[in-house]
Amino acid sequence: MGLGPRLDLRQSQSLVMTPQLQQAIKLLALSNLEVETFIAEEIERNPLLEASREEEGGEREGSDEPPLVERDEPAGSDELIVAGESAGETLDVDFAAETFHHDSASDSIGSLDGGLGLNATGGAGASEDGPDFDRFAASDLTLAEHLMAQAGAVVTGPDMFIAAHLIDQIDECGYLSASLLDIANRLGVPLSRVEAVLGVIQTFDPTGVGARNLAECIALQAKEADRYDPAMARLIDNLDLVARGALPQLKRICGVDDEDLADMIRELRNYDPKPGCRYGGDPVQGVVPDIFVARRGAGWAVEINAATLPRVLVNRAYYVELSAGPQNKASKSWLSDAMASANWLVKALDQRQRTIIKVASEIVKQQEAFFLNGVAHLKPLTLARVADAIEMHESTVSRVTSNKYLSCARGLFELKYFFTSGIASADGGDAVSAEAVKSAIRALIAAEDPKRILSDDTLVDMLREKGFDIARRTVAKYREALGIGSSVQRRRQKALLGVA
Repeated sequence: MGLGPRLDLRQSQSLVMTPQLQQAIKLLALSNLEVETFIAEEIERNPLLEASREEEGGEREGSDEPPLVERDEPAGSDELIVAGESAGETLDVDFAAETFHHDSASDSIGSLDGGLGLNATGGAGASEDGPDFDRFAASDLTLAEHLMAQAGAVVTGPDMFIAAHLIDQIDECGYLSASLLDIANRLGVPLSRVEAVLGVIQTFDPTGVGARNLAECIALQAKEADRYDPAMARLIDNLDLVARGALPQLKRICGVDDEDLADMIRELRNYDPKPGCRYGGDPVQGVVPDIFVARRGAGWAVEINAATLPRVLVNRAYYVELSAGPQNKASKSWLSDAMASANWLVKALDQRQRTIIKVASEIVKQQEAFFLNGVAHLKPLTLARVADAIEMHESTVSRVTSNKYLSCARGLFELKYFFTSGIASADGGDAVSAEAVKSAIRALIAAEDPKRILSDDTLVDMLREKGFDIARRTVAKYREALGIGSSVQRRRQKALLGVA
């Protein structure tokens, strides 16, 4: 065969993900608040898109787009992933047979959030007159700001510069982690002067701030309470023995009897080991539910939290106005692309809502015992089982359950919470959820007698009596995951509690 250039014609098949298809897949994994941000960016980029939070029955000026929920000939979710062209079609669900109908961003703000006693945004303080904006007028002071305000009242001149540097080195718990010698060398001042300024800072509120270790922090608080006598000083110097519950050694070291030691330990427990944590830090962000679930008669109502999603409309009137004007080839192509992108986004959002509702409804169906009776009745569940039940791909279910929260009468739960591994039943019955086993372990330890601390082996026997066939190593793993100490640690803790 001769060597040389030549042309060959070959035919092959391949699956190519278009930008629109990638967008639809990305939307599935986003939470409602992340989708809201994404929509805002798209509206800013595409002039044919506009947001509206009007109710379903209201007038929609500038758009003749039909309501998102009015669709015919449903198509499966996996067909969306494979074909890409049917992204706006509905899922193959008989909505007439279901107890829920609020399944897209175009629906009015539903009744589930009101029925659950929750406001739609997950915040507190709202009333009939609207949200209380006075709550947001001033943010909490950080620890550094609080300390600098106090330093400005008592420290002046060059010492203020030293105080500002020391305060900058205090962590969020209130401890000074930097070396005073290093700070003195860095600032070019005597070590004694830095120590003197630190002594002033250690008199600030909260008491114990500026300490270099736990013992110093507790000692500062004991001095403030006028309880820092020689016996208390020796007790604070031996906090490791306190943690180990070595009461005979502590009595000998401190030179006190049982009654005095109990009083000292009781006093010690009242001190704050992290005084700085009551100030500053990042504000706690409340989790906004993406889905509401409530009992309705003999069934369940499942609803998307429409309050966190703006209603996206295509402004066809503006499109007609632009089309009627003078255009060249480039502007005509741009307008056509903008219209196609707008239509695709509306359809992809509609598809996202319906997919979430379908997955959430199947989770409620599979875990109905949990919603009725609590975590002890949580069943083992896998992504594959839900995917098979609703005829979707497992990866689609995984994306839907990522970063999304479900609100029900029992509280707020991440969708991933309902997917747990199974533990074999001791009597040969159905397997039980790992979360149910953890709940049982927590309940048994909470009810244990302080004089008879339950070992892991004892917990295994008690769990088997309850029908859980579980190994000791698994009990230890679950106990540690719950943040519960070993039997030795719990015995020491309860001994200290008994003394105090």
